[in-house]
Amino acid sequence: MTDRFDFQVPRRGVLRMAAASAAVLGGAARAQAGWPTKPVTLIVPFPAGGGTDAFARPLAAQFTRVSGQTLVIDNRGGAGGTLGASIAAKAPADGYTLFMGAVHHAIAPSIYPKLDYDIEKDFVPLMLLANAPQVVVVNPKRVTQGTLQEFVAYAKKNPAKMNYGSAGAGTSHHLAGELFKQQTGTFITHIPYRGAGPMLQDLIAGNVDVCFDGLGSSAQHIKGGRIKALMVSGNKRNPAFPDVPCASEVGLPDYTVTTWYGLWAPKGTPADVQTRIVDDVKKAWAADELKTIWAANGSEIPNLVGPQYASFVNAEIKRWATVVKASGAKLE
Repeated sequence: MTDRFDFQVPRRGVLRMAAASAAVLGGAARAQAGWPTKPVTLIVPFPAGGGTDAFARPLAAQFTRVSGQTLVIDNRGGAGGTLGASIAAKAPADGYTLFMGAVHHAIAPSIYPKLDYDIEKDFVPLMLLANAPQVVVVNPKRVTQGTLQEFVAYAKKNPAKMNYGSAGAGTSHHLAGELFKQQTGTFITHIPYRGAGPMLQDLIAGNVDVCFDGLGSSAQHIKGGRIKALMVSGNKRNPAFPDVPCASEVGLPDYTVTTWYGLWAPKGTPADVQTRIVDDVKKAWAADELKTIWAANGSEIPNLVGPQYASFVNAEIKRWATVVKASGAKLE
């Protein structure tokens, strides 16, 4: 049985309400259609100089050219990228604050006991921005072994003598290191930093032996000879570094780790603004300069937007939960 409630409103009242609603909706539509009318902030949850910056800053320059408004990078490092994510989740959902997260934010739910945000519920997934393989890089002055196999052999004979840096506990650098130790039967001491930038600075300075980094942040230092790449993850060599063997070539066929970066907006961001953001990023990607930078950093321009990107993130959360459980990795 369905209850039915009938009520009558005078025709003149109906017309007044309709006119008022049209005015409100029209004003909202005009406000959203004018986006952006002021600078847009992109929260990057790591210090400057890391892998996220390697893609965020050139993207910001091209986005500014396309949209006509400045895209301001706001580096908010700390707690393995979760501090910046927390700040972004609480930002106004008006399209003027965006968040560039990474694979670390798919790992965080499994390794951080208490997060004050939910990456799947408190954000709108906009698009995947870059996806680069992980690379094993060493300081050539501290690590004299020339190949990955020689490095593993030395680490086995000298447990706990070597150390590896990460961008922080719970980041992909940390989990990639633990996965490497598990698959090679080695023990290398973990040293967490407040981002990939400080981690790489200490690797270059010779304060740590090895890092399991995203190719995006290590690429320029490898090319400059400041650090040496022993292996890229996965089952194929990277076009940007064709001389560096892949994991399957050196006896680690199951070592597949990528560092991906994605774009989110706070939940509630208007749908038409979301569409405009995605369109402007795609236009920015069309620039030859951006294509060259992505290729030099070992990444292709991906094509995962909206629901497809959301499904990708969900699958990554589940995959890394399995890795975290198997590795026994814990916060330090």
